[in-house]
Amino acid sequence: MLVAYDNKGKIYDFGALEVQAVYISGNVRDPFEYFMKDPKGSASMDWSKEPNYPRPDYLSSSRKRLAPQLLFKGGIFHNWKKKIAVALNKSFFTTLPRLKKVAKSDADIAWLVYDLELIKEKGKGPGRYCLKKVDEIFTELEPALVSITTASPGKMEDFVNLLQEKLDEQLETPPVNKTIERPF
Repeated sequence: MLVAYDNKGKIYDFGALEVQAVYISGNVRDPFEYFMKDPKGSASMDWSKEPNYPRPDYLSSSRKRLAPQLLFKGGIFHNWKKKIAVALNKSFFTTLPRLKKVAKSDADIAWLVYDLELIKEKGKGPGRYCLKKVDEIFTELEPALVSITTASPGKMEDFVNLLQEKLDEQLETPPVNKTIERPF
């Protein structure tokens, strides 16, 4: 919650800030346990070629986490005529459907888009990453919700072709049938 208050500590306005993280798919425990067995020796390990290497799951993050948050919290704030800000990383934001922008004064939601920026200082090692706001997008609640929650179906012909490929793979490999001598 973000609040504005006067010099006597009395709240005169408020809004919400939703910090939206991203789900991951894959396994984080195995590389962590491997690393912890020998942190110095494992400092430069590259786990990216291993099975179940963690990767962001943007679709689940938007449909299972972001949309419900906007639906419930955003709906309440919209009813109260209050604003909500959503902070999220650039990679996540770029996976969302195109959102219809409006003027800041007409917006229900401010999308605060962040990214990591490598800061290198001369003579001070490899550098460090800093979080940097790279964009602000203003939208109305309802059109944003419709964009995020409406599936883009694509062409049915492409889907049928994919189904046919999968069926053809199965038909080329006959099932292993076993006979049961005395089933009862």
